[in-house]
Amino acid sequence: MGRWLLSVPVLLGLESLAAREIRRLGYNTEKVEDGRVSFYGGEAAVCRSNIWLRFAERVQIKLGDFSAASFSELFDGVKALPWAELLPEDAAFPVSGHCLGSKLGSVPDCQAIVKKAAVESMKRRWKVETFPETGAPYRIHFTIIRDRVAIYVDTSGDGLHKRGYREDSALTPIRETLAAALVELSGWRPGKALWDPFCGSGTIPIEAAMMAAGRAPGLVRGFAAESWGAPPGDGGYAPLGRVFAEERAKARAAYDASLGALAAANAAPAIAGSDLSAKYVAAARQNAANAGVSRLLRFFQMDCREMGAGHAKLKSCGVRFPGRGSVVTNPPYGERLGDRASAIATCREWAPALNGFKDWGWCVISALETFEREIGRAATKRRKLHNGKIKCNAYLYWS
Repeated sequence: MGRWLLSVPVLLGLESLAAREIRRLGYNTEKVEDGRVSFYGGEAAVCRSNIWLRFAERVQIKLGDFSAASFSELFDGVKALPWAELLPEDAAFPVSGHCLGSKLGSVPDCQAIVKKAAVESMKRRWKVETFPETGAPYRIHFTIIRDRVAIYVDTSGDGLHKRGYREDSALTPIRETLAAALVELSGWRPGKALWDPFCGSGTIPIEAAMMAAGRAPGLVRGFAAESWGAPPGDGGYAPLGRVFAEERAKARAAYDASLGALAAANAAPAIAGSDLSAKYVAAARQNAANAGVSRLLRFFQMDCREMGAGHAKLKSCGVRFPGRGSVVTNPPYGERLGDRASAIATCREWAPALNGFKDWGWCVISALETFEREIGRAATKRRKLHNGKIKCNAYLYWS
């Protein structure tokens, strides 16, 4: 089967960013819905999207969907799907999923039924009674939402936010996909200045530097589908491992060319991050080295309360930005680190920085519903997002 319906789960609020990114890769989006974007593509699309998508959580092949209000309807619907067109005889196919607002509310029972139905379907193709499951992983995921079932096969393995560069996370880590989205939402573009004054382990500046360097986010990590052979049946399709190698070589060549151009320009780093903790600054530097973007950014130790001193303080830290830029940051907001009162106090302490950098754009993610009042300035625009399970807003300030 050379073309699949590929379904890309995303954090709520990032659907439009992911859809635009998929279109930039050359694919037409089929559907954009809450938490998912879908499009059609073959082997190259599976590999390219896993390697290049910055805002997606994973890439899944959607085998089908149907209505089911009983276990027998679930079994029949799963059994009717074209399992043998994708899974080989030795495939390992564990099942996971979730149910929401449906008559079928027991996830363990649904897992067992989905597994049994897939086995019964594959028996007809392979003419065997049992399957060893000693081969490559084809992880099955189901969703049952208001009695509507969707069945997916995962191609990514670990979530795509795991780029492979972060060794040490701050106490309030931000997922790499969300960090990249904040950079995109801020309106920042490569060549402009960017500063994160609460950088923690450096995720936001590193994601910006990777964008500036044209580095594919999945360049150095592995994916579940790399171990897949050619799809069963006719067609002579290439093994996914070979296609992944080809797409990764293209991404590596693009990255090397971009680094060469940046080196030739000999421009000073325009991306920086700072944090009160020397430990986190050290971790950020190591993560940047792991990501291959150390020369494109700087990390330094600074108390957020010193931001009010503006560019003079930055110069004393050895940072000189080329003109105006963007502050993109994830300050503490009383959900995971410290308490709410402390988070509010922190906001008020660094509010004067808005005056020190009033000609810059700002993008701040916060779960504090009183954020604008604490900072003393209404946002130009707000965007609802989720940081993990925490409901947040991205507050955008444009000069």
